[in-house]
Amino acid sequence: MAAESKVAGDPLASELAGLHALELADAAHGGDRRARAGSGSEGPGLGRRLVAAVAPKAVAVALGLGLWQLVVWSGWRPDYLLPGPAAVLSELADQARTTKFWVALAVTLRRAITGYALAVLVGVALGAAVARIRPLRRAVGSLITGLQTMPSIAWFPLAILLFQRSEAAILAVVVLGAAPSVASGLISGVDQVPPLLLRAGRMLGARGMTLFRHVVLPAALPSCLAGLKQGWAFAWRSLMAGELLVILANRPSIGASLQFAREDSDAPQLLALMLVVLVVGILADAVFTRADQGLRRRRGLLETAA
Repeated sequence: MAAESKVAGDPLASELAGLHALELADAAHGGDRRARAGSGSEGPGLGRRLVAAVAPKAVAVALGLGLWQLVVWSGWRPDYLLPGPAAVLSELADQARTTKFWVALAVTLRRAITGYALAVLVGVALGAAVARIRPLRRAVGSLITGLQTMPSIAWFPLAILLFQRSEAAILAVVVLGAAPSVASGLISGVDQVPPLLLRAGRMLGARGMTLFRHVVLPAALPSCLAGLKQGWAFAWRSLMAGELLVILANRPSIGASLQFAREDSDAPQLLALMLVVLVVGILADAVFTRADQGLRRRRGLLETAA
């Protein structure tokens, strides 16, 4: 009773008590919602979310195929130069039944993963060094931006001169094409860390690498993830250019198959392989998008359904 009269006589205490009651009610409501989700009562909601995620992509694919077919029907190019979607998809199905196709795809993916992993190691090391060492930042900061804007194909004459026509030449160009984007993403993320977080970390006793590891890197993670995504795009494009230019004997790849299809004027096979390149890029983008959504959800930056 005394506590109630004290709250009634203190407006601030009354407001805080009201906020506390709202917080408890929201927590109880969230618990009930999680319990209903666990019991399966929100199953239709999951189905609706799945349809909402898939439907726009399905409509986009249908529109793309329809536009492609309209261009074919227009007679802009003869069928042997620009076949329709049915012929190309049939060729892709035939290719998928052969061992040669899967071996070529495995070689290309192995090169992509290896080159991208090396690019991430180089880019993270370079970005961390440039972000932490100010003289190094002034010396090579603009150089990283210049390397990022440089077309990957421009590196191939030098790579072939240094490594001949070999796997090393392809990997070197993939790394040179992707590492600057990874480094730039890390540097940009470090630059955007709020000073308030740095002061809070220092007040808690974090210094040097401890501050960088536990405060700076977690705060810079969204920008780092964007740099990793852009680095993958550069790596994939560089690899496709490399496989078109550097064709190795007994090393079938998607890029080499594209070149052979062009030389043989096999338009259905050429377009089928281009679809494979497109699908791999879309799948990689979906992985990065999912990682970005998970990161934003953990940080409370993604609105969730009530």
